[in-house]
Amino acid sequence: MPALVWAAVAALVLGVAGCVALLVARPVKVDAARLRPELAGGPARRASTADETVAVAQRLLHRFDARGRLATSLDLAGVGTAAPDVVVVVGIGTLTALLLGAVLGGPLLALLLAAAVPAGTWAWLARRVAGRRRAFAEQLDDALQLMASSLRAGHSLLRAVDAVSRDTVAPMADEFARVVNEARVGRDLTAALGEVADRTGSEDFRWVVQAIGVHREVGGNLAEVLDRVGETLRDRAQLFRQARALSAEGRTSGVVLLAMPFGVALVMSLTSPGYLAPLVDSGTGWVLLLIAAGLMTGGALWLRSIVKVRF
Repeated sequence: MPALVWAAVAALVLGVAGCVALLVARPVKVDAARLRPELAGGPARRASTADETVAVAQRLLHRFDARGRLATSLDLAGVGTAAPDVVVVVGIGTLTALLLGAVLGGPLLALLLAAAVPAGTWAWLARRVAGRRRAFAEQLDDALQLMASSLRAGHSLLRAVDAVSRDTVAPMADEFARVVNEARVGRDLTAALGEVADRTGSEDFRWVVQAIGVHREVGGNLAEVLDRVGETLRDRAQLFRQARALSAEGRTSGVVLLAMPFGVALVMSLTSPGYLAPLVDSGTGWVLLLIAAGLMTGGALWLRSIVKVRF
């Protein structure tokens, strides 16, 4: 019996991996059919299932995510995969986790694993967005120094921004390259820089944009202004790093406390599959689960308010 179970699990995983590979590497059937009509029945037919699945995901996004929050988060995270493709992959992963949990540990493990896939994906995406924003803030001082040096050398503000896009690394280079491209097609430079501040959530860069806007209206030595703003930002960054170092223990404790119930439930479901079954087989069990979820949510918000550093 265990051999059959593991064989079924292996077949399921291989099948899901094949579906994901077909989705990610699907060919562009329109161009192929246009250039080689005789190939219209080959790659296009193999890709039709994947394309139809992505089309369904696109319709779901239009219905439940009309504001495009997922696409915006993917853009902020620097993920090049389209939002419908991500929805399909996460859906396949959720179904796989549900089936694996049902085979290996019963309904409770199936629900835990199925919930962990979208939650883990969203947590990874949020962490990646936060990491890129943190990297942007850390690169801001060097970018301001480079802009000030370019301005002292006689370059225009747009050329200084272009120098930052060419001489720095992501995410700073990506954001400034977007600004340069938008300015070249006629958009106001200050407005494009302000959108970078909104997209990255950087209050420090918002100060820089305000300083640039004031300079463009009243004139003055912009290089000196950027130097002074950079000095202020360096002092703020040093204070912020000290505060994060002091609150690191509290953040780690919060993560451990929040992850511990799920880890214990996972281990118990694997070692004793029927031990936690009353929690999902009875109304009382579901009430207890809802109460536990509410208490954990309240505790998570409380811990977050304690360890969050505000300026």
